[in-house]
Amino acid sequence: MTGRVSIVGIGPGNDAMVTPQVADVLAQATDVVGYFPYVERITPRAGLTLHGSDNRVEIDRSEHALQMAAEGRQVVVVSSGDPGVFAMAAAVFEALEAGPAAWLDLHIDVLPGITAMLAASARAGAPLGHDFCAINLSDNLKPWALIEKRLRLAAEADFAMAFYNPRSKSRPEGFEKTLEILKDACGDDRPVIFARNVSRPDETIKIVPLSQTTPDMADMRTMVLVGSSQTRIIERAQGPIVYTPRSVS
Repeated sequence: MTGRVSIVGIGPGNDAMVTPQVADVLAQATDVVGYFPYVERITPRAGLTLHGSDNRVEIDRSEHALQMAAEGRQVVVVSSGDPGVFAMAAAVFEALEAGPAAWLDLHIDVLPGITAMLAASARAGAPLGHDFCAINLSDNLKPWALIEKRLRLAAEADFAMAFYNPRSKSRPEGFEKTLEILKDACGDDRPVIFARNVSRPDETIKIVPLSQTTPDMADMRTMVLVGSSQTRIIERAQGPIVYTPRSVS
């Protein structure tokens, strides 16, 4: 087949964080598929069709991309950040596995991007400098009981933690429960970083002791990073640096 599907990450928001590799693939695309806000970041041009859709139709979106590629088109599936981190790469492969056998002959590649977790960590310093885990706090695709179990085990293992999708308008109680679990399980006052709209003009970075965190400090545009018991803060005039040393005491 001459068609192709490229599953790409377009970074956390600033165009300077889109990799040259992803920019080249977008320049050659005939079709771009993705969630409306991400597709809107792609500059229209002659010969390019933009296919925006709702954020709850990932499998339908993936099937559409694969079918267009089967018809010979050069399709790019866009995600914010990195496509393999709580994003479209897994959805496309899920659709591929369940789809027609002919789709298995398509050329499919995944091009990495800078995910919000890494962008937020870099802005704060290096809070993910030692062992860490990433947890999606949305219970749309998994039960809350599983999220709670993973939170407690991550705290018990003393990981630094990165939280995606912390607090939605429809289910704000999830992040309230998250903070309650952490305050109970961690047993210390480690720093929590609230990084909102990282790399965008309205970016805000707040560093708050765990005991002083409140649910309203986060929304769906916020990346939340929680330090481990080893995480430190360097106070300085230009602003604090948060880092987790690579050696463990």
